[in-house]
Amino acid sequence: MNPLTSIPGTIITGIVIAIAVIFGLRTGNGGSHIEWTVWFHVVVGITWIGLLYYFNFVQTPAMPKAKADGTAAGITKHIAPSALLWFRYAALLTWLSGAAALWNMGILHDAFMLNGANNPNAPIIGMGAWLGTIMLFNVWVLIWPNQKKILGIVQATDAEKAAAGKIALMASRTNTALSIPMLLGMTAYAHGLPF
Repeated sequence: MNPLTSIPGTIITGIVIAIAVIFGLRTGNGGSHIEWTVWFHVVVGITWIGLLYYFNFVQTPAMPKAKADGTAAGITKHIAPSALLWFRYAALLTWLSGAAALWNMGILHDAFMLNGANNPNAPIIGMGAWLGTIMLFNVWVLIWPNQKKILGIVQATDAEKAAAGKIALMASRTNTALSIPMLLGMTAYAHGLPF
């Protein structure tokens, strides 16, 4: 049976390959150190931001054309609910694993307090953590409740759906804009770039 024929099989295959790479790269002096929370944070973070970009750069701009040719119902009935499920839980797991990684690194407090006294790079990753916190709030408090109205998961009038669409769109666009400096904070810290 080919594991790549299912999403769980594909994910498990990727994890097995990652573990094989880790053990294959071990050296005689104890091997390479892998911070598992950081690795998991990167994996779920890519999932979250990838879906955010998909919604903003692909699905939302394509919906007027899909409505015009009568194919929008398939997107709203089958694609959007599944994508939003992965989107919101990837957001939650990204935030939780990011907090765990900062805790394991011993800089959770300094990062969220933007305090560079103990670690001069803590404020830059802290800025990314705060932006990620705002983005998580937007996903669960603004985007998802309004998307449920738009998709018909929750009953709403046409006027309520129109209002929900504006709120969800602006929260999603806000997250897209915030993702750019947030990613700067994450990569700057990881690569030791001084700020």
